[in-house]
Amino acid sequence: MTAPKDKAATGVAGLDDITAGGFTRGRLYLVEGSPGTGKTTIASQFLMAGAAAGESCLYITLSETEEELRESAGSHGWTFGDNIEVFELVPPESLLDEDQQQSLLYSSDLELGETTKRIFEAFERAKPDRVVLDSLSEIRLLAQSSLRYRRQILALKHYFSHHGSTVLMLDDLTTEILDKTVHSVAHGVIRLEELSPNYGAERRRLRVVKYRGQRFRGGYHDFVIATGGVRAFPRLVSAEHKGSFARDLVPTRQKALNALLGGGVERGSSTLVIGPAGTGKSLLTLTFVADAVARGEHAALFIFDEEMGLLKARSKALGIDLAGMVDSGSLTLEQVDAAELTPGEFSERVRNCVERHDARVVVIDSVNGYQAAMPEEQALILHMHELLQYLNRQGATTFLTVAQHGLVGDMKAPVDVTYLADTVILLRYFEAAGRVRRAISIVKKRTGPHEDTIREFRIGGDGIALGEPLTQFQGVLRGVPSLIGRAGAGIDEFVAE
Repeated sequence: MTAPKDKAATGVAGLDDITAGGFTRGRLYLVEGSPGTGKTTIASQFLMAGAAAGESCLYITLSETEEELRESAGSHGWTFGDNIEVFELVPPESLLDEDQQQSLLYSSDLELGETTKRIFEAFERAKPDRVVLDSLSEIRLLAQSSLRYRRQILALKHYFSHHGSTVLMLDDLTTEILDKTVHSVAHGVIRLEELSPNYGAERRRLRVVKYRGQRFRGGYHDFVIATGGVRAFPRLVSAEHKGSFARDLVPTRQKALNALLGGGVERGSSTLVIGPAGTGKSLLTLTFVADAVARGEHAALFIFDEEMGLLKARSKALGIDLAGMVDSGSLTLEQVDAAELTPGEFSERVRNCVERHDARVVVIDSVNGYQAAMPEEQALILHMHELLQYLNRQGATTFLTVAQHGLVGDMKAPVDVTYLADTVILLRYFEAAGRVRRAISIVKKRTGPHEDTIREFRIGGDGIALGEPLTQFQGVLRGVPSLIGRAGAGIDEFVAE
């Protein structure tokens, strides 16, 4: 989103979307968070965006040296140009020299007054359009009381506002008392948080606590600090994304699979493939990917559990050339590290595939890996709901896989998302005639009729092949079927396609 004329762009990818266009000009904003959450980086991006627009910018630092700031900017590949002045505010020598300090006056009174005076002098010299004050902790310590601190912040606010500057104040929350004085004074407040999981990289998220007279995207939004700055990932709201498309039935190239599915899968629907490990869930979804590419559509495959090179080699042995699809530009293939990637960033990647590459088929393999990226089950289900609703409204057909615990008999899934999917395909092992076999059935389809039969399927050099319905057996889904018809009926009868 481009910042409107009456707003200042934040310079942070995704943050303008969250704040509905950026910061209203001539107002004071607070960015708060513990050390290491990215406040200085966001402030630098804010000034860099202003400088790029030809605005004059001033960075007032009370906590870091100018050398440290420029070194930090250099690590992101930035250089503060002529439009950005860095003013390093250090205590005057007379206040550091014990012999020259006046014993009848509190040194904090002298330091606070001197600090404010020098801030105003730097401002008058630079006459900036954008100002960053880093950080408020020093001013709070000098003020010593909440009343003096509030008065000091109000004085700064009115001074900057009178000159029409857009101000960003940073607070590192290092004081023992949680003082929210600036919350009531600031026009907007953004809070940054860092979470440390038991395993994996740290997770960062932000929330707009307040924005006067302005609607904004509420709730928590994931963000990352990478080379090049902070990138925020606005929380996905499916209701904001509506597309028009024909909800036609998309058939596969296998007649038996089409018959089982009632003709195929409806465009803009979601399909869940569920079963124990090794039953062929991934291969079945790859069949839909190959069919989409054969129709001239773009597909996207996100892998959580399997190494990409192994998947390419395994699928090629089964007649599906993923590497060739990627090289031709027909397939976006991404391996997702659940320990490193936040759910918000994953949603952003999926959206890019749909909106930039017009992906018509999206595969997420698997929800088990997805859950590892978001351990809170309730949050996972809400996140999945929004993502699936978004994909459905964009006309993308989505396929998810879930690995159940166990191999035969009673099995449980780590998280129940069956009610979210429009179609549920169940895969099972079963034992018959001294062999371990595989069975497939459709247990749910919202969008139309389907076979209520159970078919055996086999995995070979040409992928998946389905047999005739297993009409002579019962108890197949429990894993140990019993024969109720003539021996061998329905077991070895496969459709030649």
